[in-house]
Parts: sequence; C-alpha cells; structure tokens
Amino acid sequence: MRSRLESFPDASVALVQGASRGIGLGLVKALLEDAAFETIVATCRDPASAGDLRSLACDRLSIRALDVTDPAQVENLGRALDEEGLRPSLVVNAAGVLHGEGFAPEKKLEDLDMRALERVFAVNAFGPALMLKTLRPRLAREGKAVFAAISARVGSIGDNRLGGWYAYRASKAALNQIIRTAGIELSRRNRNAIAVALHPGTTDTGLSQPFQANVPAGKLFPVEQTCDYLLSVIDGLTESDNGGFFAWDGKPIEW
Repeated sequence: MRSRLESFPDASVALVQGASRGIGLGLVKALLEDAAFETIVATCRDPASAGDLRSLACDRLSIRALDVTDPAQVENLGRALDEEGLRPSLVVNAAGVLHGEGFAPEKKLEDLDMRALERVFAVNAFGPALMLKTLRPRLAREGKAVFAAISARVGSIGDNRLGGWYAYRASKAALNQIIRTAGIELSRRNRNAIAVALHPGTTDTGLSQPFQANVPAGKLFPVEQTCDYLLSVIDGLTESDNGGFFAWDGKPIEW
C-alpha cells in the first residue's frame, strides 16, 4: 500500500464527517487505501442505515453516529477522541444539503421558506462551525493538520451571475466566511494547521442528481475522480493556503 498523501506524517488519523454516502463515503474508501492513515474515523447521522459504509468495516475504520447539527453530539465526539488518544491530522466535513423532503433550491424570493433555510444553514454552515470549535484543540500537533470543508462554487458572491438557490448559496457563503475566519485564528493558535473550503466540482451523487441534465459533457465527475482531485489538493496545501477557497483542480476561487 502506498501513500498519495505524502505531506502527512505516517500513522496519521483522519476524520470524515458525512461519510455514509457520496463524496464522504468516497473519501473514506480512498483514505483506507492510503498508507499514511492508520485510523479513519467516519461519522454520519445513522450508521445503522449506512450499509455501504458498514461494508468497509476493518480494524482501521471507526464508524460513529453524529448529527453535526447537535452541539452535544459534536462535543461527545471530541471527548471520545480524547479518551482514545486520537488527534486527527485530516478532518473533512463532507456533509451537505441542497434539497430534501418538502424543499428544493429556490428559483425566486417567493420560494423562501424559514424551515428550509434553517435546515440548510444548520447542515452546511453551523455544523462545520461546531466541528471547528470542538476539533481545533484536538488537531494533531506534530506535522501538517488540515480541516477541509466541502463548499461549492455557487457560494462565491463574486462569481454569482445566475441568482437563485438562495439558501444553498448563502449557507455556503457563510461556510466560506467561517473557514476564512478560522484560518486566521489557526495561524495564531495551531500554527501547523490549515483550514480550507473546497469546491468538488459537479459530482455524480444524490445531491446533484436532479440537476445533472444541464451539466456540460466531461464536467460531471464520478465520486472516485472527485475524491482523487480533492485529496491531491489537500496534499499540496501549505501554510500560505490557510483560510483559502479552492476548486477541485487546486485553483483559488474568488469570495
């Protein structure tokens, strides 16, 4: 087994939040194939129903229940890591929501709904903020440490030319600001740590499935390809990238 993440210390710990499906599940699979990581902690809301994740069970994989929008559960995760002596060198927050039962991306202002706004912000912005709060003091102190949040190009205010999708755009813009602000704090308190927001490109997952018809040829990535791209970007991150927003190809995205 070789390592594709050569910038991380040997026997590192990785944590993937939102690991039951899509990009999160793909990242768990890729990290299990990487020699750099001795332990992979995979969290999701309901492990009992996450058959694809449970099928990966092995000595290196620890599957935990976590609702990222519940502060008590996030704090409990932090205490569990302490008890087991686990300090992650890599954390990827892959959980995200665009549509669900009773709500979809808004096309106009009249479509805005308070419950949908609260749900989308809770998962896409507040959850990653809680993870940062809890895991910041628990990141590995030796070698490179990365907290990466899966964002989206549509969260860029400067790149917004089409409008619509209010809750998703705004929640990802909020996430980007959280990452930017945390990066400044990490530069003072965790000098080995890097916080970044990553745009994975349009990936063939349940999140994008209703909107794939208009994706240009060659721009709909299989999950495995997206994960390869993201891990390559993560491996190449340096201190100067702290607090940045990057696409799947490593190119910075305007705020």
